[in-house]
Amino acid sequence: MASAKVAVVVGVGPGLGLALARRFAAGGFAVAVAGRDRQKLDRLIEGETGATLRPYACDASDGPSVASLFQSVASDLGDPSLVVYNASGMVRGSVLDLDPALVEKAWRVGCLGGLHVGQQAGRRMVAKGSGTILFTGATASLRGGANFAGFAIGKFGLRALSQSLARDLGPRGIHVAHVIVDGHIASERHRDYQASHGADSALDPAAIAEAYWQLHLQPRSAWTQELDLRPWVEKF
Repeated sequence: MASAKVAVVVGVGPGLGLALARRFAAGGFAVAVAGRDRQKLDRLIEGETGATLRPYACDASDGPSVASLFQSVASDLGDPSLVVYNASGMVRGSVLDLDPALVEKAWRVGCLGGLHVGQQAGRRMVAKGSGTILFTGATASLRGGANFAGFAIGKFGLRALSQSLARDLGPRGIHVAHVIVDGHIASERHRDYQASHGADSALDPAAIAEAYWQLHLQPRSAWTQELDLRPWVEKF
């Protein structure tokens, strides 16, 4: 049965992706959570109560897989009015040593997947004349650091895509925004960093998710196209 309000989050793990799904569900949305591994998604949302979270397997780098995701969501829940592309592809190392095949794979997830999702979301939203499409960026969206070329290539491209989509779809009622997450996101992986820098030295996933939610609520007379978020200790 179709839901009144539907959101799709592509690229859901235990950090920001899950935090986004929880926030949107708290706002009254039925939320489709998408990722490569359906079993991992099932385990991830198993303990979620009082929220409408529905898992879908999707390879964001594959156009037909993304089209199938949106078709399934439309059939199960309804067409989404809020879509987030949160998937990333990462390969690290000196530019001199990078394997081009691995860089291409990372770019397909980090950038091409954003195009697939933006197209599928945009086509549905244009028909209704409203909607929100949000892209998750990073420090690497703004500068390519040493050993991070394989990540920055995709993130630079995703930022360009968000700008082009905003200029294309904005006049048709679609809010497109790019969020630069500039800093460590709090997780078990960054426990040592937080221990040495302070508990609030890493970005709280729930706080980031609240910023995404506020972007969705913005009136179109004052839309944000790019938002940067960082903890108070981060240099910029």
